Amino acid sequence: MTRAAIQGFSWERMVAAVQDVRARACRAAEALRRAGIPYMIVGGNAVAAWVARVDQEAVRNTKDVDVLIRREDFARVVTELQSVGFVHQNVAGVDLFLDGTQGSVRSAIHILFAGEKVRPGHPLPAPDVDESEPGSDFPVPTLDALVRMKLTSFRLQDQLHLVDLLEVGLIDETWRARLPEPLADRLVELIERRRREV
Repeated sequence: MTRAAIQGFSWERMVAAVQDVRARACRAAEALRRAGIPYMIVGGNAVAAWVARVDQEAVRNTKDVDVLIRREDFARVVTELQSVGFVHQNVAGVDLFLDGTQGSVRSAIHILFAGEKVRPGHPLPAPDVDESEPGSDFPVPTLDALVRMKLTSFRLQDQLHLVDLLEVGLIDETWRARLPEPLADRLVELIERRRREV
């Protein structure tokens, strides 16, 4: 096993990591906006945008940027993102954009397609890009669409994001009635587990 090189503790590096993600998201968003390509920023950055509307201290940072587009716009997206320095790659069937030739997969822009399942086993496809709300820097999903996406994926990080939404009061157990199965059951499971752990 290779040992990681450990550097000194640094607030500057922590702040720079957050600023780099925002700059990457804004650069990609501006390129798509200028080209008139419908899109929205989803994933952890969308959760952070919603949580910050209630309590900025509850915001969880994320390292990558997830962008939802329509499949028919993909060729144009490649052109526009490459024009602002991103490098397209397909890694294990996932379309992503590295930030330059030395960019990391870990901090890449990941593409999701509207109306398609992100993984074959997911119960629901991703929403369309028109299920969005304008943000200060880029459009994000409506809260309903975001919650459906997180419950559909339901990985550990998605569950943490849902807990963030629960803790600031953006969602609660009444949401069960507005969700299809099995998403409603997943939300109840998460709420009950959280209650047991408090």
